[in-house]
Amino acid sequence: MSEDPPETVPSESSPPAPPAPADPVRPGRPHRRLLLDSVPVLLVRAAHPRQALLTAAGLAAVAALDARPGREVALVAATVLIGQVVLGWHNDLVDRVRDRDQERPGKPLADGRLDPGTTWFAWCCGVLLLVPLAVNNGVLAGACYLASVAVGLLGNLDNGLVRRGLLSWLPWAVSFGLYPAFLSYGGWGGQAEGDPPQPVLLGLAALVGVGVHFLTALWGLVADDAEGWTYLPLRAGRRLGATRLLAVTLVYLAAAVAAFAVVAHQLGLSR
Repeated sequence: MSEDPPETVPSESSPPAPPAPADPVRPGRPHRRLLLDSVPVLLVRAAHPRQALLTAAGLAAVAALDARPGREVALVAATVLIGQVVLGWHNDLVDRVRDRDQERPGKPLADGRLDPGTTWFAWCCGVLLLVPLAVNNGVLAGACYLASVAVGLLGNLDNGLVRRGLLSWLPWAVSFGLYPAFLSYGGWGGQAEGDPPQPVLLGLAALVGVGVHFLTALWGLVADDAEGWTYLPLRAGRRLGATRLLAVTLVYLAAAVAAFAVVAHQLGLSR
């Protein structure tokens, strides 16, 4: 039987063993992570950017179809965009504890990457920018839009009857219902005076707002149900199921938007 070869013990004069190869580092990855975690990017993510851009684009499109000049269309888009950003920041500030407990992704305030104090400062700056922008559409038009934002801010608060209860649709209906007034009274400069809106458009815009409420609530139904919320989309989801409720909501929204477009085209925004 052969003997095992003796183990080789490295002497003090032996050269050191070469280091183990390091894991390959993808070029640009640390810089990309630093960019994604920078304060400006996190503020954008906390502002509900998709909803802000869609709402601003939608109202700007209505203003353009109403034959408003290009500078007025741009002013409408900027005003609505800043207002929606203010609403988005406020929503994530109010909900940061719930979002953290529910481990909702894409919430930098909830996961600690974005400081609440920084966001409150940005929110105050947004409000200070929003007021003159809104008034530059005309005092009455600006008042209508600021009122819609104020209603949205109140709707963000954790209220048992409104946000968590059966009247959850009300702030959305009121807020969207003020959009036609904002557009019909709007113009360029604080002295601008438009005309009263078509009453039927106020009602149709309110119906669109209710549909948007259902659409945005769909993604949190399970977590809200676990917390005992009883708002209208949740009650509808229990009866229909999430998939069927999504289909019904999309059909309802398409019908409401189409009705608004047809009536606005036939009658115009103003009386």
